[in-house]
Amino acid sequence: MDERPRPRGFDPSVPNIARMYDYYLGGKDHYEADRARGDEAIAADPTLLTLIRENRAFLGRAVRYLAAQGIDQFLDIGTGLPTQQNVHQIAQSVNPDARTVYVDYDKQVVVHGRALLAGSGGTRMIQADLRRPQEILEHPEMELLDFSRPVALLLVATLHFIPDEDDPPGIMKVLRDALAPGSHLALTHASSDGVPEVVAKVVEVYKRTSAPGTPRTREQVTGLFGDFELADPGVVWAPLWRPERPVSMEEAQRIWFYSGVGRKS
Repeated sequence: MDERPRPRGFDPSVPNIARMYDYYLGGKDHYEADRARGDEAIAADPTLLTLIRENRAFLGRAVRYLAAQGIDQFLDIGTGLPTQQNVHQIAQSVNPDARTVYVDYDKQVVVHGRALLAGSGGTRMIQADLRRPQEILEHPEMELLDFSRPVALLLVATLHFIPDEDDPPGIMKVLRDALAPGSHLALTHASSDGVPEVVAKVVEVYKRTSAPGTPRTREQVTGLFGDFELADPGVVWAPLWRPERPVSMEEAQRIWFYSGVGRKS
């Protein structure tokens, strides 16, 4: 039984994608409805937990890569609930002075996230909606980052929750245009290119959550980088982006998230 205090207006009966993700990762910040819907998604794709771990592993590799390139400012949009090995922790393991701003549109996620991040230096967590990117850029707490210098923009397992009618390419153009030369963009995105039948089942489950998903093709995902120069090996299945162990194409295709990192010239 969940006995944690719940914010006013909070409805624990609505499965929340951030808490479902926390459940997949083995966290403790989720409720019965989140676990039930998460179990449905796992039944739809028995490899889902592996996919989530691979997505998280890409985030770690990408942040370490970016920090090694000298990036010391990170903007993580659609971060969800803080968990183990967050962006600021990975970045600060390379550069203790690295700064990170986390953004999520869910008020309760932000309130909870701020509590979990309390005492973490060089971090902020703000509530803002990716569908209104200018509001993110103009948020008062964004002053932690200096946009006249390179920033790493992270959108990991986020953009597939933005439907076509909200114009993801237009959103990304606003964000890319705000970045200084030398900035980087790292993202992962769901796609049915590899295992369409499986992805269709998971998408059906997510229609009954706080944010349904929209898988996109490799071409569409690549387009989100605009004219950024892609780092090798380009846009690939998440396990294939600079892996730390041998990965076969057959194994990689089952992890139906594309990933990539690009640099602004």
